[in-house]
Amino acid sequence: MPSEINGLDQAEKAELLSGSGMWETPGSERAGIRSLVLTDGPNGVRLSAAGDTGPGLGESRPATCFPAECATASSWDPELLEELGRAAGLEAAALGVDVLLGPGLNIKRSPLCGRNFEYFSEDPLLTGSLGAAWVTGVQSCGVAASPKHFAANNQESYRMTVDVIVDERTLREIYLRGFETVVRRSAPWTVMAAYNRINGFHAAQDPWLLRQVLRQEWGFDGVVVSDWGAVTDRAAALAAGLDLEMPSSSGIGPAELVAGLDAGLVSPDDVDASLARLRELGRRTADKPAAPPDLTAHDALARNAAARSMVLLKNDGALLPFSSAATLAVVGELARTPRYQGSGSSRVNPTRLSTAWTALSERIPGAVFAAGYLLEPGAPDEDLIAEAVRAARGADQVAVFLGLPDAAETEGLDRSTLQLPQAQLRLLEAIAEVRPDVAVVLANGSVVATDWVPKAAAVLETWLPGQAGGEAVTDVLLGDVNPSGKLAETFPRRLADTPAYGNFPGEAGQVRYGEGLLVGYRWYDTRMVEPAFPFGHGLSYTEFRYSGLEATVSNRGGEEEVRAVLQLANTGAREGAEVVQLYVAAPAGGAPRPVQELRAFKRVNLAPGETRTVELVLAPGSLDRFDPLTGLWATDPGTYELRVGSSSRDIRLTAAFTLAAAAPKPLPTASSTLAEWMEHPLAAAVLAEAFGAGAGDPGVAASMLTLMGSLPLDRLGRFPGSPLSAENAAALARKLAERAEQQEGST
Repeated sequence: MPSEINGLDQAEKAELLSGSGMWETPGSERAGIRSLVLTDGPNGVRLSAAGDTGPGLGESRPATCFPAECATASSWDPELLEELGRAAGLEAAALGVDVLLGPGLNIKRSPLCGRNFEYFSEDPLLTGSLGAAWVTGVQSCGVAASPKHFAANNQESYRMTVDVIVDERTLREIYLRGFETVVRRSAPWTVMAAYNRINGFHAAQDPWLLRQVLRQEWGFDGVVVSDWGAVTDRAAALAAGLDLEMPSSSGIGPAELVAGLDAGLVSPDDVDASLARLRELGRRTADKPAAPPDLTAHDALARNAAARSMVLLKNDGALLPFSSAATLAVVGELARTPRYQGSGSSRVNPTRLSTAWTALSERIPGAVFAAGYLLEPGAPDEDLIAEAVRAARGADQVAVFLGLPDAAETEGLDRSTLQLPQAQLRLLEAIAEVRPDVAVVLANGSVVATDWVPKAAAVLETWLPGQAGGEAVTDVLLGDVNPSGKLAETFPRRLADTPAYGNFPGEAGQVRYGEGLLVGYRWYDTRMVEPAFPFGHGLSYTEFRYSGLEATVSNRGGEEEVRAVLQLANTGAREGAEVVQLYVAAPAGGAPRPVQELRAFKRVNLAPGETRTVELVLAPGSLDRFDPLTGLWATDPGTYELRVGSSSRDIRLTAAFTLAAAAPKPLPTASSTLAEWMEHPLAAAVLAEAFGAGAGDPGVAASMLTLMGSLPLDRLGRFPGSPLSAENAAALARKLAERAEQQEGST
């Protein structure tokens, strides 16, 4: 431990581990610890203007407002996310920011979560891959990223108090896996602990989560910082592994920490370790680029990212792209007053703002505009609707802009419905009566109801596209950019079809994750529930042909690696990008699993007529499941099926491969069932010795399992004539453990 830190008294140390205001930490020249500036992300830098020291979201410094994560996730493009992270990092560095709070890695458990716009996906592989790329980009600029909110922060209702009741396998495979990927792949310098409880423990005060999982298992060596106001007991939080409490607690947190030290509840060594990590964070963020960022280039990047993230959900009769030589009616107030980002702590003050109406009218001088509805919630305005119908009648092409109002999606509040505003639906209905060839352009941060989709010939999902969204949607509508986005979340037909329906947002202070592993497409595909638009779906202005899938298994360092190779061809007349998605179905008969899971993907850009070989590699461990009995990740042996396609419901090619790896079998204990003892070879042998020679007879064994297989071994002693007692069962368990240890020692 540096002598400078050892020279501080306990009160001074405690002060350094709590914020000195809303967005800064205290510094100490004696301890070599810099004062740090933290600020919100991840779709841009939201640095509060001078004098904004309160908890509200007041004025902030201008910065590029990039597309929200709900949009960029649909790019399925880690390289793009790294570029976006680097741009955000450069702007943060120029503003003197040391820690940019993002990316949001929480899984989209329910489409009603009001903060879904700030998260990537319902799938942990996609979430982790994109999040790791963004973190790499940010930290290349000397600015720390802070993946959040760790962990299981999947709703805004009761977000600061709710207790998430979730089994460990689900937690590990779904809600922690994205964080694990980011930590292992990109080594973030900080991680933000969440508000909520997990199985009774505050996430910011949970030693299992912060010490065992994050630090010991994943190797995280950075600073764990609390979400703003997440700490309820500073001493417990530090003992659990939380280094920095934010914001300032007006002296409460430091006083609690000193009291914890005096009472022996906190180790002085843990305090010094947290200070050392804070000192290292200051060192890591001290060297930042000196040149100012190119905001013009960043605006162009925002435009490109928005266009590449838009998803063409429907395009009957190849209605899109529109022609710039034909007349166009632009309908909908959202085309003139855009919804381009979410509300809450991630809200950015953009350096400029484009609108779809302005961009389209510049490209098509004869274009006309009609508002059609008011942005404020209310009844349909029949005069505005009539004006819009007249505009639609008189144009060759009609684009209707619909979406969710700002108040519908915000930090701190969950949604109550998936429906679009009634005034917008009435507008579409009126226009569809006279124009069956209408194209709908959506602006929303999460999925919406789709019962209106039959009234539109084309639907373009633009999400929350950032400050250059108006120009980006024009690029796509007019064909300058071929849409290539793929859904990172499933669009349901009904709210009642969604996985968490009935278990969201919980009651009596708890929310039960009753759907278990079946989150998102895992639910729809396993339960055979038809979605409106499936996970991974997205159309193009060109066509792609898949062929020649081959799967091979090779040994890499004693572990099995799976390699899938196929041919992808662009058979259309336009350049375009396709996202090749690889799903895997596990062997039958093992532990319960979703019917298929995304295990790899690759975005491939092809010229017209071009064919390319696409290779997807499943490294050792890629197909693992978490085994709660052993506490280990296990690869099940058997025959798997590779399913390659354009969405989870558009599988083009399949191939089979076999893995020989043996899943771990925990040693049975005295409380394990008779069936579990009989299924374990070594345990069965020990049991046969106890029961005598007759137990080895297949008929006797089968009969015993049929009648008593589900009975715990130590309960057999309660039956008349049983050769076992509870004490015998315990002795057998000890004998089994000794024999297993001897066997391991001899190998």
